Amino acid sequence: MDLRSRVATALKEAMKAKEAERLSTLRLINAAIKDRDIAARGEGEDGRVGDDVVLSILGKMVKQRQESARAYEEGGRLELAEKELSEIRIIEEFLPRQLDEEEARKAVDAAIAEVGADSIRDMGKVMGALKSRYTGQMDFGKVGPMVKDRLG
Repeated sequence: MDLRSRVATALKEAMKAKEAERLSTLRLINAAIKDRDIAARGEGEDGRVGDDVVLSILGKMVKQRQESARAYEEGGRLELAEKELSEIRIIEEFLPRQLDEEEARKAVDAAIAEVGADSIRDMGKVMGALKSRYTGQMDFGKVGPMVKDRLG
């Protein structure tokens, strides 16, 4: 079952179970996917983005909520931070398991070998290979410096 279908099924289940908070978050996910579909239609595509794009949307949603939760915690608004963290838990149900540091290091080494990278100028190729294979499974903000260290 593709991600879009999993979200739709979870949305129906949340409606039946009257889980207001979960329903709200699932509706946000659905709206973000539909917005991206509409944008794709405007760019001349068929109007239905694939799972890879849905994964990137979900990843961005998690990152936004992490930043918001951090800001709320710093501002002493713990109830709002907790709401953001609970939304993150719901969104992460649809993301693949995150690679741990050792798995990420092995993936970086494999991507470097695969593209034949030997200098920092090849960083874009390495990151492209990683993004095509591990979207939603690793934080590319953390992996970038790791690639830079290997190539530098």
